[in-house]
Amino acid sequence: MPTSKDVAQAAGVAQSTVSYVLSGKRPISEKTRKKVEAAIDQLTYQPNAGARALASRKTRVIGLVIPFIPELEMGSIMEFVSVIASTARQYDHDILLVTDDEGAAGLRRVVGQQICDGLILMQVEDEDERLPVVRSLNVPVVLIGIPRDPSGLVCIDADFEMAGEHCVRDLAAAGHSVISVIDWQPAVMDRHVNYVDRFLHGTDVAAKALGVTVLHLPGGTDRATISESVDKALASTTGKPAFIAPDRTIQDILRRILSSRGLTLGLDVSVIGSASPTLAELQPIPLSTIDLRPAEVSRRAVKIMCQLLEADSHGPHESLELVPTVITHRSSTLRPQ
Repeated sequence: MPTSKDVAQAAGVAQSTVSYVLSGKRPISEKTRKKVEAAIDQLTYQPNAGARALASRKTRVIGLVIPFIPELEMGSIMEFVSVIASTARQYDHDILLVTDDEGAAGLRRVVGQQICDGLILMQVEDEDERLPVVRSLNVPVVLIGIPRDPSGLVCIDADFEMAGEHCVRDLAAAGHSVISVIDWQPAVMDRHVNYVDRFLHGTDVAAKALGVTVLHLPGGTDRATISESVDKALASTTGKPAFIAPDRTIQDILRRILSSRGLTLGLDVSVIGSASPTLAELQPIPLSTIDLRPAEVSRRAVKIMCQLLEADSHGPHESLELVPTVITHRSSTLRPQ
């Protein structure tokens, strides 16, 4: 395989110049940089990751701490993972997947062993046991999610409160006076992840402002629980019913139950769910969705991380960014009146 020495000979420069072009540590003239880059392309040279890490004391690896919880819809988690990995490559970084079954001890391990330069944490809980360790680490950490106390932390997430408000306002505009929210399944509710409370608070804020009624009903993965919630909603509704189903795992069950009650989405009942555009379009009746923009949240998380790494500054860092959400109308909701 070609080495940096081969690149230097092909470009007619010193080997140290090749290193400076790759690392960006010293200014190099445009003409020289282009000669080196042309030689790199010609020889298909790939810098040795181990050697670069030794020289720079940087691994160029970002640890991504993700939950593997059977009850969670892993398809939605993988939406984040795929975009984070591809975005990291654009910044010349790789991703190391770290399962969070070790909790705070796992964070200390990967940082203490210098396996990665920084961490991105997903599924952050209100009172997350990992946060005291996060605040003490000497590497950048970006949270996808917002704990109850975000002080001294770098957080980014979709604006779930805005999402809840958008759903209620959209359904109220379609003429619905009673709007039923089917909650996330108990496994999610019991984990006390902050986005649930923010979403539900948003629905209540919009309902109060608009003078409509919002019902909060239990969710789950079994048909009996969803059937009971649907029947409570129908018994409490005058006019055409409306449902918000932010948990992807219940949406198919909800659709089938409504159909068994003789209700057709978009004609007799409105449903706003959460799904990727592809999955939403593949539904028997294309599903109107609240887009929580996981791809944008993922890209921003990596960009923030790489900016912190580039600055090479040690913590604590503190910022909070909320990515706006949008509703995409399809055939499962009535048209605004």
